[in-house]
Amino acid sequence: MKPIYLYLILSLLLLQSCDYFTFKKNVSPQTVARVNDNYLYKDDLMAIFTKDISKQDSIALVNNYINNWIKQQLLLSKAQLNLETKKDEFEDLVKKYREDLYINSYKEAVVKQYLDTIITDDDVDQFYMNNNEIFKLNEELIKVKYIKIGKTDSNKNVILKLFKSTANKDMEKLKEKALFVKSHHLNDSIWIKYSDLINEIPVLKTEDKELLLKKDNFIQKEDSLSLYLVTIKKVLQSNEIAPKSYITPAIRQMILHQRKLLLLRNIEETLIKDATKKQQFEIY
Repeated sequence: MKPIYLYLILSLLLLQSCDYFTFKKNVSPQTVARVNDNYLYKDDLMAIFTKDISKQDSIALVNNYINNWIKQQLLLSKAQLNLETKKDEFEDLVKKYREDLYINSYKEAVVKQYLDTIITDDDVDQFYMNNNEIFKLNEELIKVKYIKIGKTDSNKNVILKLFKSTANKDMEKLKEKALFVKSHHLNDSIWIKYSDLINEIPVLKTEDKELLLKKDNFIQKEDSLSLYLVTIKKVLQSNEIAPKSYITPAIRQMILHQRKLLLLRNIEETLIKDATKKQQFEIY
């Protein structure tokens, strides 16, 4: 027997010898607790231990488990007594839950084994082309770069000059200096939500939205602590079709969901066909 398990059993035997437990003479020595006609056995406790548990922790763990078990059983007993009229209703719910558990577990196993999870770029393109009307935006998307620096930052003027520049070498220098600023977003090739920009730079809430969302618009704002530099590169308005690059993750999830539904439907149809051939069911 492994030393750790021998130690745990000895620990349990030691606990049983304490005054904490009260046993009836005719109760098996393997029993550690009782509530009415329900018993908790030493074997039930073995599953709660981990291999690296200390002696002190094991005693605390056992005591806590037993106390919780006792409270659970007392509550269950009281509930069964006071809700006797709902017994049949609860049994139906338990039966339904058991059936659903089996069925859903089986479906999950089938999906895990047979679902085709490989989604190509062509799959995404085809889905986007056939369903782009469902991808209308409910808010503005923007391509933007921004940076937030302290008002007293010694590099403030240098950063401002680099930020306004369109030269690649200046952008690289700006990225190096951006490592030391409060926050920034310099990748203006990806789409973000307008609301995300406002959340990141609350001072822009006071700006006129229509004026703010102008292509190639440069905004310089400040509050008591920080200076904000923002350049709007491109804007998509609400109700326009979302760009494919922005919704590709969502498209992939939709394709997987469609494949899952189709797989499960095919399985159900196959089950019905096989059962019909074997005369496994009848409808009266």
